[in-house]
Amino acid sequence: MAYNGALEDRIAIRELLETYADAVCRVDPNDWGSTWAEDGTWEMPDYPEFPKTTGRTKIVDMWKAAMAHYPGIIFVATPGSIEINGDRATVRSYTSETFDDAKGVTNRHRGRYDDVCVKRGGKWYFLTRVFRNLHRDPK
Repeated sequence: MAYNGALEDRIAIRELLETYADAVCRVDPNDWGSTWAEDGTWEMPDYPEFPKTTGRTKIVDMWKAAMAHYPGIIFVATPGSIEINGDRATVRSYTSETFDDAKGVTNRHRGRYDDVCVKRGGKWYFLTRVFRNLHRDPK
């Protein structure tokens, strides 16, 4: 089943995804960073220039460097599944990104995140996020 667990937790995880996406669009490192567990890990295998990174502070620093390449980005995330098991959840989401690159070319990228989220102190966080490209226009 693509969705299971308490509705309240599923809504909180959707809001976690939406907070992440909103912070990307606003280029807000504080709000974006608040979505990560202190011991979180972020992987983007399709972007070797951004290696696997662990720890909220290091992740936010890497994100700030990455965002310099995506001025004016519009980032939307849509959940595909949320499966909750206690204070842990497995989440799959799809992303749609539009931005102009340094040459003024409009890029439209689609991707997929496979996540593990954890509930700590009554709040959900990303513990691991692994991003893969699904479609890039232009290539």
